[in-house]
Amino acid sequence: MPNVFNAAEVIDLGIAKEKKRRDFYGFAAEKFTQKDMKELFSRLRDWEETHIKKFTGIRNSLEESEASESYQGEFAAYIKATVDDMLYKQVTAVWFAKNVKEPLTAIRYGMGFEKDAILFFGELLKYMNQYHKEKVQELIDEEKKHLVYLSELRKKYE
Repeated sequence: MPNVFNAAEVIDLGIAKEKKRRDFYGFAAEKFTQKDMKELFSRLRDWEETHIKKFTGIRNSLEESEASESYQGEFAAYIKATVDDMLYKQVTAVWFAKNVKEPLTAIRYGMGFEKDAILFFGELLKYMNQYHKEKVQELIDEEKKHLVYLSELRKKYE
């Protein structure tokens, strides 16, 4: 018999990742004095806050449902790998102040976060019903827009 997990647990982890991205963009908005950088990272922070609210709504509307693992421990191993990523461990105010000195570094970290979000939420789609898949896909599409936005901005600083 396959092992099962509650799909709501996956969304909880997605919300935790959104909060980390929000915090990162908040640190960046506070750090940079250039008006365009402050506005950029404030906007990204606000977008992530909106995502947190949307995912919380999805989470709250989920019925208790389960998804199968193909082997015991699959879900726990996958989630541990995504949450334990160094990118997410690093994001603290102290680390940020010490390591992010110029806009290009912040932009590159932001791009990494956006790529991670696209990958994580793409994987999440496997465990959603059709209604929730559509909502999560909307969020993936927004993360893609953020990535393109940051990629275009990166060109200005390279």
